[in-house]
Amino acid sequence: MKQGRGAISERAVAGGHRFGFCGTDLVAVGSGALWWPERRMLVVSDLHLGRSERMARLGGASLPPYESFETLERLEADIAACDPREVVCLGDSFDDSAAVRGLPEAITDWLVRLQAGLSWVWIEGNHDPGPVALGGAHLGEMRAGPLVLRHIAAAGARGEISGHYHPKARIASVSRACFLLDRDRLILPAYGTYTGGLRTSDPALTGLMRPEALAILTGRQARAIPMPRR
Repeated sequence: MKQGRGAISERAVAGGHRFGFCGTDLVAVGSGALWWPERRMLVVSDLHLGRSERMARLGGASLPPYESFETLERLEADIAACDPREVVCLGDSFDDSAAVRGLPEAITDWLVRLQAGLSWVWIEGNHDPGPVALGGAHLGEMRAGPLVLRHIAAAGARGEISGHYHPKARIASVSRACFLLDRDRLILPAYGTYTGGLRTSDPALTGLMRPEALAILTGRQARAIPMPRR
């Protein structure tokens, strides 16, 4: 028997970290996605689809061209688990504009299938500043209730959800992708494979986040800790 939407969403966020942010109730999912249950909005950032193709094209390291498939497998699983009405990609969805044109047909077809029946928004990033030849809306930033969603954090913003920095927290000798959260802003981890990351102790992040900021570690069980600053 088919489960109701509420049961689907509860199962999806069972390992997530629930928190309040600027009057909204959100869930940091262990995959690196953000789930807004009331609005049925799933948010991901920095997919960087086509990274291996771009690196090969520019004469960099040769990587197996499977990162786009792995990224979309996780995104498909999160969509199936959460049953969203909206999906928002917070910029740098593609490694550059040429990478969009170089994507295998299997990837573009997969994206089309994922978009079916959903309101899909591509936020512009610094790697993919122009509209892409795929369905969905293409915006510089997006306002949703009390929140604003954009790629790069803006000074003095409140109620802001962004990406760009690929934050990672180093705990002992282990580095984990993480969300960063304070009362004004939320920075999402990179969702894509082969994306690297910026340590939370970097001045670019310590200068953005308030002293009481939390790092929400991704993984099977999302967990909040004080943001590491050293």
